[in-house]
Amino acid sequence: MRHHKSTRTLGRTKRQRVALLRDLARSLVLEEGITTTIAKAKELRPFVERLVTASKANTLQSKRFVTMKLGNRKDAARKLHETLAPRYISRAGGYTRIVRLGRVGKRVGEAARIEFVK
Repeated sequence: MRHHKSTRTLGRTKRQRVALLRDLARSLVLEEGITTTIAKAKELRPFVERLVTASKANTLQSKRFVTMKLGNRKDAARKLHETLAPRYISRAGGYTRIVRLGRVGKRVGEAARIEFVK
């Protein structure tokens, strides 16, 4: 039973889950909006918001932390520090929004769009 389990496993092992979140976060940062499932979007949101909060500090430590969390992809980390973090410097949190898309394909209510708030 899953009583008091806080994270979704998404049908994957831990290593696969971490790799999935890194790839989704990298795509979200580079494209500023992606379409995925609701469960993946809900797991991705706190992961990305921690990265944005860390990148607002704009220190060497925060740059290394963000780069490590994004799987050593310097292009995504650079965009996060140079473009996205200054946009949210006066915002205390809530950098992303999840929009449910309803029916996409044959599955009803599975799709969601996660994007950065303007």
